[in-house]
This record gives sequence, C-alpha cells and structure tokens, in this order.
Amino acid sequence: MKHLDRYILRQFVKYIIILMAGFITIYILIDFFEKIDNFLEKGKPMSLAIKYFLLNIPFILEQMGPVCILLAGVITLGLLNHSNELIALKAGGIPLRRIVYPMVFAGLGISFILLTMSQFILPMSAAATNRIWNEEIKGRVPLGIYRNGRYYYRSKDGFYSFSRPDPRKNVFHKFSFSSWNKDYHLDFLVASGLAVWKQDSWSLFNGQVQKLSGEENYLTEVFRYRQFDFPDKPVDFFVPLYRSLELSLADLFLEARHKQTKAEEARAWVDFYGRIFYILLGLPLLLLGLPLVLIVYRKWGKDLSLAVPTSCGLAFVCWGLWGTLQSLAKAGYVSPLTAASSVHFVVGSIGIYLLLREDT
Repeated sequence: MKHLDRYILRQFVKYIIILMAGFITIYILIDFFEKIDNFLEKGKPMSLAIKYFLLNIPFILEQMGPVCILLAGVITLGLLNHSNELIALKAGGIPLRRIVYPMVFAGLGISFILLTMSQFILPMSAAATNRIWNEEIKGRVPLGIYRNGRYYYRSKDGFYSFSRPDPRKNVFHKFSFSSWNKDYHLDFLVASGLAVWKQDSWSLFNGQVQKLSGEENYLTEVFRYRQFDFPDKPVDFFVPLYRSLELSLADLFLEARHKQTKAEEARAWVDFYGRIFYILLGLPLLLLGLPLVLIVYRKWGKDLSLAVPTSCGLAFVCWGLWGTLQSLAKAGYVSPLTAASSVHFVVGSIGIYLLLREDT
C-alpha cells in the first residue's frame, strides 16, 4: 500500500508543479505585455522590470493555488481511470476513498504551505512590488502611513490624522489637522468628530479649534459646524493602504482587533478570514472534483476531455459564490466567518458524499 501511496503522490505532485509553472508563465507574460511600456517610458532598467514580475510569483501562487490543487487531482485520477489502473485497483478490493487519500493529504499539505507563504513571504513581496510600481514607475512618493485603523499624512503645511471607513468616499472620522511655527511649537490645531470634503471645501462637525496666542497660551473655540480652507485635498492623500496582501495573517488579525468602527471591523475580519479560507478552498474543490471525474466518465464516456473543463467551471462557480458572500459580509449582511467558510462546508460535504457513494 505504501508503494501505491508513493506512486499516486508522485503523480499528483508532478502535475501540480506543471500546473503552477504554467499559470505563473501565463500570468507573467500577460502582465509583462501590459506593463513593460511603463518601465520603458520611465527609462527603468530591464533588471527592475524582471525583479517586479518575479516578485509577483507568491501572489500568483496564492491566487491559483486552489485551482491547481483541484486540477492536479482531476488529472491524476483521470489518467488512472484512462489507463484502467483505477479499475484494477478497485478490482483488487481497494476502495476509492483509500485511493484518493494521498491526493487529499497532499492537497492539505500544499494548502498549509501556501498559508505559511501568506504569513512570511507574500507580505514582503507585495510591499516590494507596490513600492516599485508606485514610487519607481508612477512617481508617487507616499507622505503618510496607515496604522491601527488611522491614516497619518504629512503635507508641506501641516499634519493630518483621520480614519476613513470607505476610501472611495470623502468622509473622514476623528479628523485632525495641526501646524507648527518655525520654532516647532504647535501653532494651530483643529479636531472634529466628522469631516467631509464637498464642493471643493472642507466641512467639519462637532469639533474645536486651538490657536497659539503669545508664546505659551492657546485660544480654544468649540464649534458644531464650520468650513475650513485646508491646503490639501483628499486626492492629495496618497497613503499606500496596507492592503491585505501587504499584511501577514497575524497582522490582519491584529488590525481587525484594533478597528474603531463597526464597518471597519467587519471589513478587516472579512480580509482576515477571506485570506485564510481562500487558500483552503482547494481542498473542498478537490473532494468534489475527484468523484466528478468518474461521474463524467460513466455518463458520457469521456474522462479528461470533459472532466477538466467541468472542474474549471466548478472552480469559477465556487469563486463566484465565495466572492458574493464576501461582498455581503463587507456590507454587514453576513458574518465574516460564515461568508468565508460556508462554501467550503457545502462543497466539501457534497464531495465526501459522492466519494462514499462511488464505493457502494
């Protein structure tokens, strides 16, 4: 039995390496032809472009890992069936669930490898590619940072601090702007609970203004609503978001725990659970894809010629459902954990049922 396990495992690993290499090549070629003109226009050396594209490999592996696990299992079992090896094994009294054990455990192991990569390698590579693209190619030097749910931005005339639940909207919570004089003493400070940029003007609500009066005294004024002419606009706030890809799994967890509003907290937990369960999506897809190979062959007399496109269609349907649930979770209609894991439990349960039925 150990010889059988090693044989199936060797075939599965071989095909997943071929698939990953193929997807990486296709992705890099497409990305190369889309972006190489940007590097050439900026006069950047080819070595920088090569570095940029190679640093994208961890991202590609994370994105294509689940479908590679699925297709590697489908191809391995399909070839066993095509060469009548599967029939011989089952005739020898070996049940199907025992035959697919090596592939399932290999898929689980590869998923954990991808999780490890997501924790230690992907954040560094994503940060490096974003730096190359934003600073070297687009020429946008970040003047701010994003930490613990707040943005901190330094301009020529002052310093801004705020939270921005939706980056697509010009609505800012717990907003503050401060400036200093030539002696590095605080000269002006305004803080408000809410700030809105509308019609080329800043509107602040429920805040206070402090102005330096003399050398050490400050005049304080409380307001419910006031318009200000700050020197910067929201479009100037180029703060490279610590996108979920630039954060490790541990950092995503800590970010989610430190969010200040319910909306931000929901989106943070969606990013955390979504990253983990997206990587683990390959295992339930594999459990469902394996019995589908035999069902397709038994019904239409075809194995890989129909099983591979069927498996790809299955993956896209699951991705679509999973993505829809993620959007609902960000909107607050579904809990983040339920949105991230429900597709796995449904697809995995159906797959296990079909595998067990194939042995009856």
